[in-house]
Order: sequence, then C-alpha cells, then structure tokens
Amino acid sequence: MLKIGCCGFPIGREEYFKYFSIVEIQKTFYQIPQEKIAIKWRKEAPLDFEFSLKAYQLITHPASSPTYKKLKIKIKNEKNYGFFRPTDEVYMAWEETKKIAQILKAKIILFQSPASFKPEKENVDNLKKFFKKIKCKDHIFVWEPRGQWNKSLIKNLCDELDLVHCVDPFKDSPVYGKIRYFRLHGVKGYNYRYSDEELKYLKKIIEPKINTYIMFNNVYSFEDALRFKDLF
Repeated sequence: MLKIGCCGFPIGREEYFKYFSIVEIQKTFYQIPQEKIAIKWRKEAPLDFEFSLKAYQLITHPASSPTYKKLKIKIKNEKNYGFFRPTDEVYMAWEETKKIAQILKAKIILFQSPASFKPEKENVDNLKKFFKKIKCKDHIFVWEPRGQWNKSLIKNLCDELDLVHCVDPFKDSPVYGKIRYFRLHGVKGYNYRYSDEELKYLKKIIEPKINTYIMFNNVYSFEDALRFKDLF
C-alpha cells in the first residue's frame, strides 16, 4: 500500500479530498482544536479517507521553543513541558492529542522532537517512560528525531518502544518500523519545488512489500504530491 498526501491542507478540504486519501493534521501540534472542529473534519471527509496527526508540542518541545508563540493558552511551570518529561502537564497534553486522534479515527500519530532534544541520558529515559506508559494497540507511533542521534540508538529505541522511525528520504534512511512514514521538507528548505528527477528517485526507493506514506511538507506540497501521484 502506498499513500501520498500533504502535511496540512494546502487547499480547501473539499477540493483536497478529491485528489488524496490522507492528510497529516498540523494544527494539533500548535494547539489542540476543539472537539467539534475535529468532528466536522471527520464528517466532511470520505469514509475511507485517512487522517494522521502531529502530536501536541507540549509533549515534545520545551516552552522556550518559538512554536509556543502560536499557543493560545497560558502555561505555568514552564520546566514541566516538552522533552517527553514525566509530568502531569505532558501526560495531559497526550490525552488531548489522543482524544482528537480518536475522533478523526487517526491510527498514525507523529512525534517530532526538536534538535535541542539531544541523545542524553535524561532525555532517553524520559522517552522510554513516556512511550511505555502510553502504549496501546489503537495507534502507530511515529518518531521523527531531529539533531545528531546515533542510528544504532534510534534503532534500539524504536525496537524497544515499537516506534516507526520517520525521516526525510532525501536526507536520511529509516532504520526501523513496520511501515515507512516519510516527511518531505524540501531538499533546500521549505520553499522548494521537487524536480521530476527527484520524484522519480523517490518512486525508486519505495519498498514494494512495506506500507508506505509519502507526506509532502513544502510550499509546493499540493503540486508536488500530485506530480508524484501521477508517476503511478
């Protein structure tokens, strides 16, 4: 199975549903939407349409992250947020993320850790505690580490915690996972349009026996995803 889509809706939802069978919801990272909004999204979408979503930044990113500027709530005890810390605040953020995932019937939940989340003992321990506590059969947890993480460590953690290693296939190769979940951020940054040759290369590296998700996360995500889809 191959699914192609975009990170966020680059065009109106009704029009998007005509072309793709999956979208990765980004709004859940910046601020958890109201339940009625998620219910509306699910009702608008075709029955076989798939949602994946990006986990709330309160789980993965510290309060010093510039992404918190988009947060609509006031937080206290800033040191209790982000980096998968074993705090009530982080686990509450997970419960909010999970609730939206259940409404959307989203099986895949992406956890993107920032480059400042380094492979230090405290961070690794917190990562283990977090995923062991929230472990469930209803979801596939995808982890996109940023920064300098040793591939051997990533593989061991993904194996132990049943995580899927997410990468940009133009920058790295996944080391573990029962599925492939690729996020394409642009070879030279967000404002990037993929060439025909690059899209053909992307097609070539897809493993035919593994369920694969190709999610475009660049300015030209809609156009590039359509062009890539046309190759099939």
